[in-house]
Amino acid sequence: MNSATADYLAEEVPVALVYNGISHVVMMASPKDLERFAIGFSLSEGIIENQNEIFGMDVVQACNGLEVQIELSSRRFMGLKERRRALAGRTGCGVCGVEQLNDIGKPVAPLPFTQTFSLADLDRGLSQLRDFQPIGQLTGCTHAAAWMLPSGELAGGHEDVGRHVALDKLLGRRAQEGDHWQSGAVLVSSRASYEMVQKSAMCGVEILFAVSAATTLAVEVAERCNLTLVGFCKPGRAKIYTHPQRLATS
Repeated sequence: MNSATADYLAEEVPVALVYNGISHVVMMASPKDLERFAIGFSLSEGIIENQNEIFGMDVVQACNGLEVQIELSSRRFMGLKERRRALAGRTGCGVCGVEQLNDIGKPVAPLPFTQTFSLADLDRGLSQLRDFQPIGQLTGCTHAAAWMLPSGELAGGHEDVGRHVALDKLLGRRAQEGDHWQSGAVLVSSRASYEMVQKSAMCGVEILFAVSAATTLAVEVAERCNLTLVGFCKPGRAKIYTHPQRLATS
């Protein structure tokens, strides 16, 4: 009879984002880097235009999970109340909780064409992606999102049980890092859904690399907002879906 061995499990908890005392969304997430998650979510959902519109933030225990209590500027909070939607988040959620189907695929301003990337440098980023998944290496159940510099070097990354949350954490950190993280691209370990594309574009990301596939709606949104979308990124190969002019192939 084989002997029993201990196993590792990733922690997953309800995290509520509370704006000026009003709960807006509850997501299942890994309880780490939640301030960056809150900034990234606020930016990628269009609740704020820059992080200076957040005046304060606290992470507190609440019921069986955590609350991120966010103090918004009065102008932004008024805008949030006008279009507030009740989301009931869960890992991998997309449509759940959206009150109107019109909220899906909300308009995103077309991106400029300021970034370029050589596909010859993609393998460097792919080889480093697991370095930003210490929990994933133990448990096999987290997603990663990383910022890839034009050299292919990964400047930093975040992991989470939810791919959208991992991306929001990265986008929040990108806002904090400033100029150093403006040139480059996002690399994610998951598939590219429309929401991953939309969140990236809302934060001014021009190039998104995904290790797995893209959906038809993700390609449509990327085409419409001028985002370069690349999927099935593996050593030595990648599939370009939209706007290849930003990419050098040799």
